[in-house]
Amino acid sequence: MDPTSFLLTVVLVLLLVFVVITVVRAVRIVPQASSLIIERLGRYSRTLEAGLHVLVPFIDRVRARVDLREQVVTFPPQPVITSDNLVVNIDTVIYFQPTDPRAAVYEIANYIQGIEQLTVTTLRNVIGSLDLEQTLTSRDQINGQLRGVLDEATGRWGIRVNRVELKAIDPPASVQDSMEQQMRAERNRRAAILTAEGSKQSQILTAEGEKQSAVLRAEGAAQAAILKAQGDARAITQVFDAIHRGDPDPGLLAYMYLQTLPKLAEGQGNTTWVIPAELTEALRGIGSALGGRDGAPDPGWAAQVRPRRERAVGEPGVDAFSDTQLQDPHDALRAAREEAGAATREAERSTPETRGSAAPSAAPAAARPAGATQAPQGEQAPPPPAAGEGER
Repeated sequence: MDPTSFLLTVVLVLLLVFVVITVVRAVRIVPQASSLIIERLGRYSRTLEAGLHVLVPFIDRVRARVDLREQVVTFPPQPVITSDNLVVNIDTVIYFQPTDPRAAVYEIANYIQGIEQLTVTTLRNVIGSLDLEQTLTSRDQINGQLRGVLDEATGRWGIRVNRVELKAIDPPASVQDSMEQQMRAERNRRAAILTAEGSKQSQILTAEGEKQSAVLRAEGAAQAAILKAQGDARAITQVFDAIHRGDPDPGLLAYMYLQTLPKLAEGQGNTTWVIPAELTEALRGIGSALGGRDGAPDPGWAAQVRPRRERAVGEPGVDAFSDTQLQDPHDALRAAREEAGAATREAERSTPETRGSAAPSAAPAAARPAGATQAPQGEQAPPPPAAGEGER
């Protein structure tokens, strides 16, 4: 190959390379959410948005590419002194978004570094006016103040600060230990208060339950005593009426007296008998009733007893207890309950004198049969009536 041909080939290759470079530098494709700052001959020309653009080769050049998306920047912990002279380390997170690519490129050399330094200085000014407790409990207030200052300062840089967050606030280790002890003591105090209140409520409820139980037991015992006294009084009255309506003779009473004597010997500890003085009179009455003094039947007693027995056998329609009226048990129980309720209500609002007035009511009724069936000591049994006086 001659030198002329070789030189022509080199020129063609260089020309092709120049064309390719020119085309590459002239055609620009801008992606979405991005902007290109174009300078013409060293001076700002325009801002290219997303899409296809053509530049003037060797005259227009791309100065910077700006990302228009919201960005998150975290800064290392910064030591900050509070108003009570305590050093705390605070981590901050900044959320910002470029709104003016030209201002972000030409108004500040490095807006990331500018935001960081502005955040540190503003944070020290804000924390310096608060004590430790306010710093730990006023995160929202601190975030709002930081955002306001940063947004105002970065507005001329074409940056909008959306949020400022305090990621961590670390007090000194000694302060952390003191805070843990204080919290532990506060929790122990609350636990002790809750335990004491629970114990108090438990004792109050227990005392109220015991009080109500004692009141109910006392009311039950009072009603039971009243019902028992009324029942005993009614039983004694009816037995007393039945005995008097039956008109028993002295022989029957003496026989019942003898039937009661064996009960005195019941029990293993009864080694001595006490015979009342009325026993001889009762035995004398039985002997006179059965055989008289000489072993023959006493005609007077026979005349007294026989007509009554003959009348009872010969006349079946005649009953000694025909006039006795017994009350219905249901009516008696209902009446006793009503009287017990009235006595309970009266006992709750009455004085001790009225409460003690229920027991003596049964005493006269209980004393009447004893006085009617037992003759006074020292009296002789009445002589049997004559034969003509047997019928009444």
